[in-house]
Amino acid sequence: MSETVYVDNNREAAGEVTFGFKGALAGARQAWPLAVGGCADGLVFGVLAHQSHQSLLEVFLMSALVYAGSAQLLVLHLWSLPPVFWPIVLTTLLVNLRMVLMGMTLSPWWRRLPPLKAYGTLFFLSDETWALTMGEFARERRDAAFLLGSGLLMFVGWIGSTLLGCWLGGGIADPAAWGLDFAFTAVFLTLLLGMWKGKADILPWLVSAVVAVVAARLIPGNWYILLGALCGSVVGAMRHAD
Repeated sequence: MSETVYVDNNREAAGEVTFGFKGALAGARQAWPLAVGGCADGLVFGVLAHQSHQSLLEVFLMSALVYAGSAQLLVLHLWSLPPVFWPIVLTTLLVNLRMVLMGMTLSPWWRRLPPLKAYGTLFFLSDETWALTMGEFARERRDAAFLLGSGLLMFVGWIGSTLLGCWLGGGIADPAAWGLDFAFTAVFLTLLLGMWKGKADILPWLVSAVVAVVAARLIPGNWYILLGALCGSVVGAMRHAD
């Protein structure tokens, strides 16, 4: 991959952005500790996916095409045979709406790239790769391939660990004996702690929790997940708009 320089002095963020092998390699080097940590979540997802009667092929396709750990774990909780289509799609959309904001922060540079490089690289966008890339750009090292390198490493690690977890899950006859019946709750508590930004998060989280609990008691099925996420998101958006 030869380095290419893209310049657009008419843009608000003037300067240049490059796309080359050195940037991709730098991204992979910085991302490997995060990729190792992500593999732990991938193993848990794989085991739980097997317990939800998903095959290795289904786990592979979900991890490769969706590539969103929190959304995939939520989908497992909604999974049924046959799967209920709309709740799964809408829940995944709500959980991943933050990617729109992440993409907007990258747009001053990414819109200078050819479409194949820009959109192909953004497929590997995640919370971790976005944070690493923004830190790199803040230090004036603006190689867009940094996101590609870090994202590819985490992508491969995620797929590999989910498949390994699914394979290992076949040898676990009683998930409760290993504490895996609590794994879903534990993973999401960890995700929540990582998302905590301060007291401003209390109201949206509280609304989401109350709506989910009430809906779980009054509405059959798994609609409480979607309703809780939707109400919490609306309250959060209203607070930011004020």
